[in-house]
Amino acid sequence: MTEQPVYTMLGFSDGEWGLLTGLPLAVLTAASAAESDGTRRTLAEGAAGLEAVAAGREGASPLVTAIAQEVVSRAGDPEAGEELPVISPPDPKAYIADVLDRAGAAHALLRGKVDEGEAGAYAHWLVSIAEQVVTASPSGGMLGIGGDLVTEPERRFRDELAKVLQD
Repeated sequence: MTEQPVYTMLGFSDGEWGLLTGLPLAVLTAASAAESDGTRRTLAEGAAGLEAVAAGREGASPLVTAIAQEVVSRAGDPEAGEELPVISPPDPKAYIADVLDRAGAAHALLRGKVDEGEAGAYAHWLVSIAEQVVTASPSGGMLGIGGDLVTEPERRFRDELAKVLQD
């Protein structure tokens, strides 16, 4: 007898689960790509984002916990010292638009499949990932001094994500 994947026990198809598990790292990448920062800042953003993804394993939402466990098992566990590779989309604006579209699709999917608390927990988790990324390292300034903690493009992405997810 074969064991069912966790997503089927939660009522999701393979494609639906792919959407839900793909979004946390996509949000991380989009939030980082919203402002071109340089390697050191981008690495700090990736580390902060992976920590925020991993933090989902310890939340009260069984859905977020299951998704976070799967994402961390694929991407790496920051508690084990693992890091994400730096991903720089060739067209950041198009990538951000795609992530926002997928976030809208995930929001609609969850509204039809799970209770409001689970849908809200997932939305809030994604927005918190974006928040951790955009506040991880100031942009601009010289040698890490000065600059904006959150730039206008970063703020715009985070706010648009929150709006799409109704968080």
